[in-house]
Amino acid sequence: MLAKRIIPCLDVRDGETVKGTNFKNLRSVGDPVELGVRYAEEGADELVYLDISASAEGRSTFCGLVSRIASRIDIPFTVGGGIRSVDDASRLLDAGADKVTVNTAAVQNPDLISGLAAKYGSQFVVTAIDARKGADGRWMVTTHGGRNTTDLELFEWARRAVGLGAGEILFTSMDHDGTGTGYPVDVYSRLADLPVPVIASGGAGSAEDIARVLTAGKADAALAAGIFHFGKLTIAQVKSHLATGGITVRI
Repeated sequence: MLAKRIIPCLDVRDGETVKGTNFKNLRSVGDPVELGVRYAEEGADELVYLDISASAEGRSTFCGLVSRIASRIDIPFTVGGGIRSVDDASRLLDAGADKVTVNTAAVQNPDLISGLAAKYGSQFVVTAIDARKGADGRWMVTTHGGRNTTDLELFEWARRAVGLGAGEILFTSMDHDGTGTGYPVDVYSRLADLPVPVIASGGAGSAEDIARVLTAGKADAALAAGIFHFGKLTIAQVKSHLATGGITVRI
């Protein structure tokens, strides 16, 4: 059985790691390079860095940050935020990132996924999907950090993204992000039918939350931010809990 992955996520704004609730009320939680080094040393399997700076200057700064991260850590890391073209992705991969993730731009231009996969291979392409549960019970895709709701249904878009060449799906529940109330496990168990790995994101509040999404939710990896940034749990503690429960992880 493949080992389940634990992936800290670092949202970066103006060179600092920040964290909020439902992508709002952001506060600084530390230097992204030093945090990445710490998480790698603690046993993280991968890292995800998301540039949430809005300006072109911010994206240029982020490329420099990616170079510094690559020079300091020895585990794979994925970067995203503001990637609107193959050239944008190329700059980040050339700077040392192992994979790129695309979200809003892919919804607006699905050919971006196929273009990236054609140039680099599906294994380099992660499609991130943010969605909310509507009053009718359907999970609808959102863009721009959850601010805009589209007419795309989550499972339909996920299947299409994989068909276009996405090598992984990173799904974040905007209803659960930053709340610490657990992941929507039933949604992940449905996404598990996809022929690519699924990364669960949004809602981790305990090691048991992570265990549930990796077992009942059938996710291949769990992404978390606040529980690590604010010192509620260490990666070692999470992995120990998972291993005790019979879940295969790299210790």
